[in-house]
Amino acid sequence: MSGPDMEMASGIAAFEAKEFARAMQLLQPLAERGVPEAQYRVAIMAQVGLGVVKNCANAVKWMRAAAEQGYALAEHGLGFMYFQGECTRADAAEAARWFRKAAEQGLAGSQSMLATMYEKGLGVGADPAEAAKWRAAAERATS
Repeated sequence: MSGPDMEMASGIAAFEAKEFARAMQLLQPLAERGVPEAQYRVAIMAQVGLGVVKNCANAVKWMRAAAEQGYALAEHGLGFMYFQGECTRADAAEAARWFRKAAEQGLAGSQSMLATMYEKGLGVGADPAEAAKWRAAAERATS
């Protein structure tokens, strides 16, 4: 491992060890260079205030940057932000759009959220068949 790979591995290790200030120091430059996993983790730290002061604008900026590159965890995270209205306005239709992107990549949590949204008609038209499809996908993904 060398260069960015080593920096990423060190940043993830610091994040997982809850050394968030160190993780931010290592991951922020990678996020700025467009590395989606680094962008996702920087977004989480900004969203919750881990190692930095909570900063919703940065949380949304980095979560969106990673999501727009197709990083499934960030697509789910951005969907959740819109679903809960956390760090952004609540927008069920936008939440459903991002959950669908992550669900299509096999992320069980997004599949389950999408199923619930179709069951209740949140951000999408109520559609029992579509709900059942995503519920079954989530169950397959977790078994």
